[in-house]
Amino acid sequence: MTLDQITILSILAVTVVLFIWGSWRHDMVALASLLACVFVGLIPPERAFDGFGHPAVVTVACVLILSRGLQSTGAMDVFAQRMIPKTGSVTLALAALTGVGALLSGFMNNVGAMALLMPVASGVAEKHNLPPGKVLMPLSFGTILGGMTTLIGTPPNLIVSGFRASAGVGSYGMFDFTPVGLGVAVVGILFVCLIGWRLVPERTQAGAATFDTGTYLTEAQVPEKSAVAEKTIWEIARMLEDEDAQVVGVVRDDGRVSPARPRHRVRVGDILVIEAEPESLTAAISQLGLKLEGESTEEEKEEKEGKPAAERARGREKRDRRKGDEAGDGSGKDDRESGKGRDDRGEGREKEREKEREKERGEDLQLRELVVMPDSTLVGRTIQFLRLPAHYEINLLALSRQGRRSVRRLRSTPLMAGDALLMMGTDDNLNTFAYEKGCVPLAQRDITIPNKEKAAVALLAMALAVAGAAFGLLPAAISFATCVLAYMALKVLSLRNVYESIDGSVIVLLGALIAVAEVMERTGAADLIARWMLGTIAQGDPVIALVILLVVTMTLSDFMNNAATAAVMCSIALSAAAQLGVNPDSFLMAVAIGASCAFLTPVGHQNNTLILGPGGFHFGDYWRMGLPLEIMVVIVSVPLLLWVWPL
Repeated sequence: MTLDQITILSILAVTVVLFIWGSWRHDMVALASLLACVFVGLIPPERAFDGFGHPAVVTVACVLILSRGLQSTGAMDVFAQRMIPKTGSVTLALAALTGVGALLSGFMNNVGAMALLMPVASGVAEKHNLPPGKVLMPLSFGTILGGMTTLIGTPPNLIVSGFRASAGVGSYGMFDFTPVGLGVAVVGILFVCLIGWRLVPERTQAGAATFDTGTYLTEAQVPEKSAVAEKTIWEIARMLEDEDAQVVGVVRDDGRVSPARPRHRVRVGDILVIEAEPESLTAAISQLGLKLEGESTEEEKEEKEGKPAAERARGREKRDRRKGDEAGDGSGKDDRESGKGRDDRGEGREKEREKEREKERGEDLQLRELVVMPDSTLVGRTIQFLRLPAHYEINLLALSRQGRRSVRRLRSTPLMAGDALLMMGTDDNLNTFAYEKGCVPLAQRDITIPNKEKAAVALLAMALAVAGAAFGLLPAAISFATCVLAYMALKVLSLRNVYESIDGSVIVLLGALIAVAEVMERTGAADLIARWMLGTIAQGDPVIALVILLVVTMTLSDFMNNAATAAVMCSIALSAAAQLGVNPDSFLMAVAIGASCAFLTPVGHQNNTLILGPGGFHFGDYWRMGLPLEIMVVIVSVPLLLWVWPL
């Protein structure tokens, strides 16, 4: 073993450990691995970022943009809704839902397909009186299975195709993955719909009207004219007897939550932590005369409107004088005596108009549950940092994580992918927030208004791009890049949305690891691993080697990003095939199948992360349906691989 081989294998081992550990984001780990190779001399500095120009990276970026166009124009909404039967058994509804998810995933990003169908899953769960997890997990697995059926269905397929091209035998066609991928997907979906969904643990009560995660905690401040000022917790409990709510904590100047003791007397400025069902929150807050913690102050509203700092300062002085008048200290007397009565009357009229506007907005307020997408800009940020009331005129009422309500202060809790957020605001403001920040509604899907003309253009452009790649008229990267240009020229997506559609973390991950994988091949480290695997475990048998490669890839994909798994395993697959003197296609296809089958954990695939909060799942819930599904994938895929891509 050479020094270069020892070095790259050490870097790879640390990379895999960091991927599984999960404290660093996958793109950070991949970039660190790339830079480590540069610092130790395995990659020349001038070639460090060659991987970012790889066709697979370009194609992934284009597919993300095209998927965004199909979603935002509503091109797939009507199709998805009409394919779900209105009547019939649970099995039929699940089969239709997962089948549609698999079909969409073959031609658009499978995370996008999952986000598109989650609101539809809400209706299925409600209609059949099922816990949401019983529908969400089959849908997640169905969309993952569907992604393996085409070249653009999932990033691992594009990476595998790129490595085949690098080996000098050309890239795969659009539907080269279909014979094996479709067979595995059909059998997998049948298992999920007939047996698998029954294995999913029940984490919420059936019959919930939405993806309810139980009672929530919310925070509300006691203003000066509140009905609970100077009352005890026991007296407040009496007031809430008919509202199915209770005060469980009080926050004062130190910012810490204190238990709500019966004799504790509430003061003006205190923050009450209230536990209630979502439907009871607004009634409880209204009855007690509370102000939602985090609501916009007048100064924040002025800042949002773009008023200069000097004007905001004058407004602050006027508000201070008005408070003095209300307190009866005569501080506003000079103003009235100096001829400013007209200003005061004008301010009074404006105040009345503002009250009317607030009343109108209050009548339109609604509760909505949103789930944080894996690529959301909310991940890692706190509500206090986001300043939702000032920027969006909405409020976070409660947060649920993995089916458990948060016990920390809402404003200081960093958000995570899969968190369920209970938001309150007007319909338009909630839609704007969800669209800009990357959230998915867990009830009626109304984030975007379908545009028939743009939807038709999006579908036509996508069809032409698929046809160009499928019939070999253009390389996949060129075909889909042309479609992206058409989206931009025909304004299917705004330029801002085009670039926002690209998940930068995925691009960094692919660009960095492709370069690292080339180092493994160039130094002979991939050959070394392949020889050990073939000699020690497979004993030179190509069929056993194929099974081992599939199982190892599948296992790594459960704990690592699937694209990272494919990039690491492709070099080993090519080396193993070369040493055995067999067809490399069967081994590369085994990597493609294994990298796409992450069913044991919530971290292996973004779709599994997406359902973690709404389904109320725990980390160990996924293997109950995922393990038998992975075993079935191995049993079905190995004969298909040997038949379609014979050794």
